[in-house]
Amino acid sequence: MKRNLWFWLYFIAAILLAIYFATRIIMTFMGYSPISTVRNISISADTNNKDLTPMVAATGIAPGTHAYSVNLELINERLLNTPGVRESAVRRMPNGNLSVRVHLYRAVAGWTDGTYYYPLSADGTVVNSPSEEQKPGVVMFRGPLPNDISDITKAATNLIGTLDYMEWIDNRRWNMVTVDGITVMLPEDNPTAAIASLVVLNDKHSILSKNIKTIDMRDNARILVK
Repeated sequence: MKRNLWFWLYFIAAILLAIYFATRIIMTFMGYSPISTVRNISISADTNNKDLTPMVAATGIAPGTHAYSVNLELINERLLNTPGVRESAVRRMPNGNLSVRVHLYRAVAGWTDGTYYYPLSADGTVVNSPSEEQKPGVVMFRGPLPNDISDITKAATNLIGTLDYMEWIDNRRWNMVTVDGITVMLPEDNPTAAIASLVVLNDKHSILSKNIKTIDMRDNARILVK
């Protein structure tokens, strides 16, 4: 008899718990539960000192929005179309709020179309956030780009103030154009070493200040000046 009593007590408790959780789930999906609405959107990035306001705007979610009516894939798509965002991930938290994590492009140089100036990442990605003014101390590029510009950018930084822009020629080698209009033709092999030699040559003889049009460094055995 006592065993039967405990069985029915547990049975009734299980039914009550099932009703409770079922009611909570229904209330959540109908929007009557505190966890059924988005009260906060947290956004974090993999870099400091970055204005995340455009990412907040890209989510397009106002506080109080029904949490389970939010299309996470659509939000992620809008984030990926935000200038500067390389990767993004959106999660719906157990409390109904949204958590956004973004990975941003890191600008190492600049790219110009002759009118506007764009940040440029190390993998040659032009970030769609143009400016009408060129930032000082930035190596500028024009035209098509290879998949990796990190080494050539570091080397060209030594000519900041003299360099106007870099240009990728025939998808195989670089030209450097100075602010005085001198075109420096770099070799396909080890262009960074050629830039280092040019820096030394300019320090000794101020070659980039002379009245010349072209410095051809494609032949490792000699330098041709015109």
